[in-house]
Amino acid sequence: MFPAAAIPELRRSLLAWYGQQGRDLPWRQTRDPYAIWISEVMLQQTQVQTVIPYYQRWLERFPTVEVLAIADLNAVLKAWEGLGYYSRARNLHRAAQQIVTEHQGRFPESATAVEALPGIGRTTAGGILSAAFNQPQAILDGNVKRVLARLGALPLPPARAIAQLWQWSEALIDPDQPRDFNQAIMDLGATICTPRKPVCDRCPWSFACAAYNTQMTEQLPLREASSPIPHKQIGVAVIWNDRGQILIDQRKPEGLLGGLWEFPGGKIEAGESIEDCIRREIQEELGIAIAVGDHLISVDHTYTHFRVTLHVHYCQHLEGEPQAIECAEVRWVEPTELSEFAFPKANQQIITAILKSKVQ
Repeated sequence: MFPAAAIPELRRSLLAWYGQQGRDLPWRQTRDPYAIWISEVMLQQTQVQTVIPYYQRWLERFPTVEVLAIADLNAVLKAWEGLGYYSRARNLHRAAQQIVTEHQGRFPESATAVEALPGIGRTTAGGILSAAFNQPQAILDGNVKRVLARLGALPLPPARAIAQLWQWSEALIDPDQPRDFNQAIMDLGATICTPRKPVCDRCPWSFACAAYNTQMTEQLPLREASSPIPHKQIGVAVIWNDRGQILIDQRKPEGLLGGLWEFPGGKIEAGESIEDCIRREIQEELGIAIAVGDHLISVDHTYTHFRVTLHVHYCQHLEGEPQAIECAEVRWVEPTELSEFAFPKANQQIITAILKSKVQ
């Protein structure tokens, strides 16, 4: 990748740049491992500017690991609502309980113990331990992968060269200032060595960057060939009873959006109408009969590996007691109570449409 003799200068130049250009982020103002852990998990697959208000509200609501450990899961998911990838919130809750019961409320300081906590892998563990305890633990998030792939002109897509990238990250980290080094290399990827149009003339590493010196910055990192994203059509029921209440159900804790509440429904099968799909799904999932009424709204939403279109209809409950056959719990609620429950982002548009139609 680069001669060992160049490593001291790479460290020096990056830390000097960080001292002048590093971002002022709220989690960099603390050494509390709990607060740093929360930021590291929130920053997984979420942009910094989105995370900041969530991070600040979270620490107001759950200021310590003990408070988080005893919190109701619905309150945790509600605080996370809108950040996506809800398994992160569930894992935070479980890990907090584990820290309290197995570590007496003290965040562990060994990489092995940290990685044993739910939802924490090698990169997150390295980020926490370096930031909170100044340990020389390497990291390899998306920004770091891109910086290293360009620095060393990686001849493979990063996903196929993880072991090599870990070796490079470990070789580069400054053993005396690992906290600042890791923050610096992440900032370098976020602000200078960006996915498109990197600002190479302002980069402290351009003197040693193989991609820059061979005019390959736009081609690197190499990308995997992508497949078309599947598009699922979903029928969704907003079911009213004769008391003016709406039926919602809670997804099982495991899997996508686990633990969140939603309006019941399911995938439209080939040759099936939306109305037939909704009637079938409600019978299969909740064991009740409904009359499918007017169309309320259609919502498009994109997840990481697929897209959905939710076709939402008002429905009237006819007979049967709702049962949690394919979900964790069912509940009749007043329309004004919907805001008290944690829903997936796509469902927020449905709630807005319900409340708007009630006003009209």
